[in-house]
Amino acid sequence: MPSEETRTETRTDKTETLTATETRAVPGQASSTSSTRAWTTWTTRLLMLGIVLAAFNLRPAITSLGALLEEVRDGLGMSGSVAGLLTSVPPLCFAVFGVTAPRLARRFGPGAVVWAGMVAITAGLLIRPYAGGTAGFLAATALALMGIAVSNVLMPVIVKRYFPDRVGSMTGLYSMALAFGTSIAAAATVPVTNALGGGWQPGLAVWATLGVAAVLAWIPFVRHREAPQSASASASASAPERTADAPGGRGAGPAPEQPPLRITRSRTAWALAVFFGLQATAAYITMGWMAQIFRDSGVSAGTAGLLLAVIMVMGVPLAFVIPRVATRLPHQGPIVLVLGVCGLAGYAGLYFAPVGGAWAWALLLGISNCAFPLALTMVGMRARTGAGVAQLSAFAQSTGYLISIPGPLLVGVLYQHSGGWGLPITLMCALMVPQIVVGVLAGRDRTVEDEAGR
Repeated sequence: MPSEETRTETRTDKTETLTATETRAVPGQASSTSSTRAWTTWTTRLLMLGIVLAAFNLRPAITSLGALLEEVRDGLGMSGSVAGLLTSVPPLCFAVFGVTAPRLARRFGPGAVVWAGMVAITAGLLIRPYAGGTAGFLAATALALMGIAVSNVLMPVIVKRYFPDRVGSMTGLYSMALAFGTSIAAAATVPVTNALGGGWQPGLAVWATLGVAAVLAWIPFVRHREAPQSASASASASAPERTADAPGGRGAGPAPEQPPLRITRSRTAWALAVFFGLQATAAYITMGWMAQIFRDSGVSAGTAGLLLAVIMVMGVPLAFVIPRVATRLPHQGPIVLVLGVCGLAGYAGLYFAPVGGAWAWALLLGISNCAFPLALTMVGMRARTGAGVAQLSAFAQSTGYLISIPGPLLVGVLYQHSGGWGLPITLMCALMVPQIVVGVLAGRDRTVEDEAGR
């Protein structure tokens, strides 16, 4: 499979010529050309900023709660099982609402849907600490998670549509921002809560301020429904699809509208969905329970938050590196294997020496958690067209999040009934084995268009 950089180099020198040729060939296109020039200068940069800010907002709703879960449980009178249910709400919302994202994007445009998602995140984070009672807290959390769900699904679609020649690097940038937001919320929630007087309500509500910045950044893209006809998007977007479908190249023209894929017929789609689900299970168990595991082992609340932040912050550099490496490999199985072995080692260490080697286990689990940017990258690589990526992204994420729902809840039940963390950690370790297997299958060099009959 040609690498991302190879495709970029072969198109870069042709881009300006192609754009100029198309402009001369169509009379009266001067206004369109000026619009294109405007897009390629400031609008593209603003879109990149919007992607970063959106990614930054996709996890603080979860990791800020994990850092204060004990205080929230005490304040709302939650049992361990109800707290487990609370940690299962994210994947449930992602599965239920994520599947609607492609349809909403077709109707309103992806920019409008992401903007609405940022509004929902901001409102949910602001409301939930003061909603009153467990039911109101869950409802406001679900509102925020609904916004996260549609944005989760549409980010790979937006990257494929607007940056088709930079899927690896843009996915890395997006994943790096997501990991940074995740780790900042985990590390700063307890200190910020203490600085605001020690109450958990303002400590959770303060993260709504990040959502406001994302809402503002996405306003210019509410009405953008199509990819720009520009050197950075149009020429490069059409080139890969013409290369794949009509090797004759430039004269082939845009591909005709294709009916939806029968995505459930693709073994690769199923393997990717299960891989996504198992890595999401590990991620949401980590975000929901890991700080509590360290606290129950004798670590202070502040240090436990820092350990959780270390797990998440490992995704900042690795989320940029892994997608770029993955796009250069014909098979992503070796990366899956390395991440899985790190997870097995981290859980084993957490079982036998949770305090003595806490920082080492946090590093290993942080490396293992980088299966998420790898999964996103494979979504972009396992489909040839933007429409295929949209279908695969919705299917893999919605099915995957459905698979991940029982995990955090089961951990809460096992913890409450066993009185310790031995069984939950054993469960986490056991789930890593099938994650490796299906990840290797999902990483094979093939596309869903080849497997799913239309």
